[in-house]
Amino acid sequence: MLYKLLELRVEVFVVEQKCAYPELDGKDLLSDTRHVWIEQDGQVLCTARLLEEHDGGERFRLGRLCTAAASRGQGHTKRVLQAALAEVGSMPCVLDAQAYLVDMYAQYGFVPDGEERVEDGIAHVPLRRG
Repeated sequence: MLYKLLELRVEVFVVEQKCAYPELDGKDLLSDTRHVWIEQDGQVLCTARLLEEHDGGERFRLGRLCTAAASRGQGHTKRVLQAALAEVGSMPCVLDAQAYLVDMYAQYGFVPDGEERVEDGIAHVPLRRG
């Protein structure tokens, strides 16, 4: 299944967004990494990754949240995000959101936690919850 998750992430972030970056960062295989996804007929429609971070305090890092182009607008992102945040519970959670998604994440309690910056040619904003 990991292959299918990575395949979707590459399709969205590398191909669709034309962003060449090291998608295979080794973090997907860490023992405390959690993956959340929705699949249908063997195809991954939406996915997200949760990393446990232990440097400077216990927290989660949410990332790699994406939905296949043909599956957008069907509530998959909302369901995956809710499932990931259920795993987080009351623990702090951080993420680096693409700037146009800040308002979406605000609906889940995330607030800006730093200045906007350009990463791989795309504006990102660090966000924190809890």
